[in-house]
Amino acid sequence: MEDKKKNSLWEKIAREENVPLETLQERIKKWTVVIPFNKKRKISHPCAIGEGMRVKVNVNLGSSWEADGIKEELQKLSVAIKYGADTVMDLSTGRRLKEIRKAILENSPVPVGTVPIYEVAVKVLQEKGNLSALTPRDILNTIEEQAKEGVDFFTIHCGLNKKTLEVFSRQKRLMDIVSRGGAILLNWMLTKNKENPMYEYFDEILNIAKDYNITLSLGDSLRPGSVLDATDPAQIEELIILGELTQRAHQKGVAVIIEGPGHMTLDQIEANVLAEKKLCQGAPFYVLGPLVTDIALGYDHIAGAIGAAYAAYYGADFLCYVTPAEHLGLPTVEDVKEGTIAFKIAAHAGDLARGKEKAYLRDKQISQARKKRKWDEQFKLSFDPEKARAYYFRNKPKAEDVCSMCSKLCSIKLVDKCLEFLIK
Repeated sequence: MEDKKKNSLWEKIAREENVPLETLQERIKKWTVVIPFNKKRKISHPCAIGEGMRVKVNVNLGSSWEADGIKEELQKLSVAIKYGADTVMDLSTGRRLKEIRKAILENSPVPVGTVPIYEVAVKVLQEKGNLSALTPRDILNTIEEQAKEGVDFFTIHCGLNKKTLEVFSRQKRLMDIVSRGGAILLNWMLTKNKENPMYEYFDEILNIAKDYNITLSLGDSLRPGSVLDATDPAQIEELIILGELTQRAHQKGVAVIIEGPGHMTLDQIEANVLAEKKLCQGAPFYVLGPLVTDIALGYDHIAGAIGAAYAAYYGADFLCYVTPAEHLGLPTVEDVKEGTIAFKIAAHAGDLARGKEKAYLRDKQISQARKKRKWDEQFKLSFDPEKARAYYFRNKPKAEDVCSMCSKLCSIKLVDKCLEFLIK
């Protein structure tokens, strides 16, 4: 990134994050803060992820073999941005994969990430009908092509190697491997009896990332897919490998974030965040959820937001949202909205508990508006003003300064009258 452009970007982010520019610069230099920003792209809403920054939320978009409409994915993008997504990822696996990515890159004001192995797998299946037919060159070419298109950050499944696979093979996991990218690479490794290309050719991937100023999100192929598999030796061994690869990336001048567990009980979240920070030199931690129970089908955005709030409080920097459709199907536009809001609430809760001034002021303002029964102000300060307004007017009482829940017995109004009496 050109120095003038970089300095201007850093100044803008420092103002938004309410931190001194020197502090931001220091954390970027020591790799505890990253700014996903491909030098080929113009982003109107860049963001900083990491130490001392506001907790960020990523929203996953993208097609599948079952549905690959560009119009709907752009609607999802629009909704995600409207409700506060800090980044989006295109996880498309459908036939119009390239078209959808191009449309998202052209229309997204925030950083865009992808998982390159998905495109490799789709292409190989279409052309050769077998995942084992992919080659390391296919992977490297796809990464470079997407870099040229302007993708800002990549998920690279480089922690699954022969060593971690050996540890995994000794486990008696309930859910084995639930990472799609991890499963694709496992298939190739076992069929070919070779090392994971993303691990073996990691230096080549670093060179591409360096050339385009791309942030690498080091993927967790062995993340637990059940709370009963969480924090097992295979997951920890992969994290150790990711820590080693983090050092190599930093030595090459490439920023990384570390992806974290998907399913995990509440009592294990703090230890996992601390382990990542220690093993990966304080690199930003990017967690999927985590979902704190496996039985919340249709409500996994709630199970995920609970874990995300805990993770944010304990030091996670970046939350990957979950929608109500998780484990069940491709999310709709409405699912994207529900998931985005749930995780924005989790991020805000984390910021509030960590003492972020902007979070504190927002809660203070809405409490002041609630005390004075200023409904429009409350709506504006909420995460979903339209929904809040609809609930209020659904059964609006005759008195304008109360809601239909308490009506004439509004505790705030009654106490106000008592205080007026005491003052007199």
